[in-house]
Amino acid sequence: MFGKKWHGIILLLLVLLNVTNSYPYEKQKNGISLRPQNSESTGVKQLIIKVHADDIIQIIGSPTDSEPVSRSLIVDENKLQQASFEIEEHPDEVYLITHKLKVIINERTAEITIKNVNDEVIFREGGRQVTPGVVLDEKVNHIRQSFVWADDEALYGLGQHQEGFFNWRGHYVELFQLNKRAIVPFLLSTKGYGILWDNYSYTKFDDSPSGSYLWSEVGDTVNYYFIYGPELDDVVSNYRELTGKTPLFPKWAFGYVQSKERYKTQQELIDVVKEFRDRKIPLDVIVQDWRYWDDGYWGQKSFNKERFPDPAAMMNILHSKYNAHLMISVWPKMSFRSPNYSDMIKHEGFLYGEGGSPFYDAFNPQARALYWKQANEGLFSKGIDAWWCDATEPELDGWDFNYDAYKEKMKPAIGSGARYLNAYSLMHSKGIYENQRLTTDKKRVVNLTRSAFAGQQKYATITWSGDVVATWDVFKNQIPAGLNFCMSGLPYWTTDIGGFFVQSAQVGELGRGEWFRNGDFDGGIEDDNYKELYVRWFQYGAFCPMFRTHGTDISREIWRFGEPGSRAYDALLKFDNLRYRLMPYIYSQAWKVTSGGYTLMRGLAMDFRHDSHVFNIDDQFMFGPAILVNPITKPKASFRHVYLPVGSNWYNFWTGKKYSGGQTLQVPSPIDEIPLFVKAGSILPMGPFIQFAAESVDPLEIRIYPGADGSFTLYEDENDNYNYEKGLYSTIDFKWDDKNRRVIIEERKGEFPGMLTGRKFHLVIVGENEGSGINPTDNPDKIVEYNGEKTIVTLD
Repeated sequence: MFGKKWHGIILLLLVLLNVTNSYPYEKQKNGISLRPQNSESTGVKQLIIKVHADDIIQIIGSPTDSEPVSRSLIVDENKLQQASFEIEEHPDEVYLITHKLKVIINERTAEITIKNVNDEVIFREGGRQVTPGVVLDEKVNHIRQSFVWADDEALYGLGQHQEGFFNWRGHYVELFQLNKRAIVPFLLSTKGYGILWDNYSYTKFDDSPSGSYLWSEVGDTVNYYFIYGPELDDVVSNYRELTGKTPLFPKWAFGYVQSKERYKTQQELIDVVKEFRDRKIPLDVIVQDWRYWDDGYWGQKSFNKERFPDPAAMMNILHSKYNAHLMISVWPKMSFRSPNYSDMIKHEGFLYGEGGSPFYDAFNPQARALYWKQANEGLFSKGIDAWWCDATEPELDGWDFNYDAYKEKMKPAIGSGARYLNAYSLMHSKGIYENQRLTTDKKRVVNLTRSAFAGQQKYATITWSGDVVATWDVFKNQIPAGLNFCMSGLPYWTTDIGGFFVQSAQVGELGRGEWFRNGDFDGGIEDDNYKELYVRWFQYGAFCPMFRTHGTDISREIWRFGEPGSRAYDALLKFDNLRYRLMPYIYSQAWKVTSGGYTLMRGLAMDFRHDSHVFNIDDQFMFGPAILVNPITKPKASFRHVYLPVGSNWYNFWTGKKYSGGQTLQVPSPIDEIPLFVKAGSILPMGPFIQFAAESVDPLEIRIYPGADGSFTLYEDENDNYNYEKGLYSTIDFKWDDKNRRVIIEERKGEFPGMLTGRKFHLVIVGENEGSGINPTDNPDKIVEYNGEKTIVTLD
């Protein structure tokens, strides 16, 4: 009908309009969408790819012809960015290209392959599936995304689990909240990327010879984010750009935290803190566990007047006399007898769950506001410093978890319990953080919580590993549990040093978690074998983001394990002092967490992802950029084997002796030491011996580990309050020029009220028996009087 000329013009127009059969995609302002040719078999009618940055790609598989509208609890979609991209058409494939990535979409299967700028494959999908189903009478979609991992690829993350797995390759795990399990649906790959799975329901991860996939019980769409680095710190930083940056904790939160179940009176609590100060044992926080409320009022957020007659006076003594802080246990459930319950029950839908202690609905913003009002009036207004949010899974079934009953009892205001199964802790933390921020900017929020979810880091939370028991195997499993948690993008984690349950059910209080209570040490602190476990756990805890002891059965104060001169007491005090000498280093790394998306407790792959030997090492880790920590996890161990990663030389912290990387050493481990190594090129600031974190930071010993160039940024501020958000802080950059043996101390940047304008730095070049161990160096190589101006020092 038309001539060849018109035929060509029409074909060109069809191509430009993206309606030809060859290229059935539609370009959108932030990506593309297309209809897979296999949509009938997969249930995916539309594939949507969104470009939020050169290194952040969102992938959505929808069962409808239009993108479902649903609000993410993880990602603030109002803050999502758009990035430039190009589209290329190839036979049977469409390329979406950013400055860092090439996303290749197979038009028939809609499966995606991603390459880097060197045209190397870094990620490959398998198929995706959306299957209709019914859960609790709700019509839902079951969603599944398959993956094809490289043979030499390791995977970390998924939160905290107790099975002892570190690298998730070859393993299966279920993702639902439970005491001792904290869910974060994020995978971190040694290929230099992460996968953020935006779903809150019961989820499975499996990597087996038959295939690898993520499957969720309830979801409108397959919805995940591909986050590229390629360095793993960059991946985590980008994850936090998506899900929220981590606020800075007060400096005291990085000191020693003393806790037990429980201090029964106001006077007992004060007396314990006094004993710490009298014995010169460093301490920053004491914890008040449950049952400070009136008898029978479980979860009531106020003090019993007989046992705690004047909470405000108690807090004044702790603050002004002892420079200590109080963390208090609060629960999301409350007894039907309590005044807090009476307030909540007046409002329809504020409570759910059965029995005498229902939970409040943390998904309801009005319920969150009332919960805070109760906490503020009964506790925070009295001077309480920090929150310990227990049972935030939430613990609807006590300790006898029944998934079907659990999701039926959970009735969030925004949807079904099955749909929002894993997100309770996220919303509970949101309420605590946002409402405290509205109340005051004088105290930074600190929230220790038993559960977690993706994005929770923006609400100033630390997660602990739950009610673990005192056995050597359980202790060892805390190391990969904590590393995977921190590699899930949430930087703050801790554990009950010594185990929550020490004794067996036969010895402990009957009726309380017999299936949990299976510790190995019925003799408690009278058993030297338990003392050994406690010391080794304590030494490990000194290198966790939060340094905290807690448990039932027995008291946990250091002097319960002996007196000065005894092996246990001296070893515990030594590592408590070491933690405090490292406070300038730790607090500066905390600033990197806040300002740069850094991770303090680091699986070795985060720094050495090109050394495949580290991929499955689950009992060594980096604490910041400098310190390689190697806990002792076996009884009666006089040594342990330590692998020193390739690419650096290493110094034994205790002796100063230098070793080359890429080898395994047999390192002595007496009861008062664990093997610690420092990477060559490190600059390690160490403060004086102090009793609390905000005590004097002058003079500073600056240990320099030669063998490579290095740098360190020393961060300081007022130690608490949110003035740092207004720019009231200072940084001092230290640089080590290894070839010329020069230390460059740059001009101080910034200032804050109370800042020391004049500083004294003791510069020490570390070598064998020089600048080693816990004690300050008697004869530093140079003492620098620093007044904030750039200073260059050459060391012979």
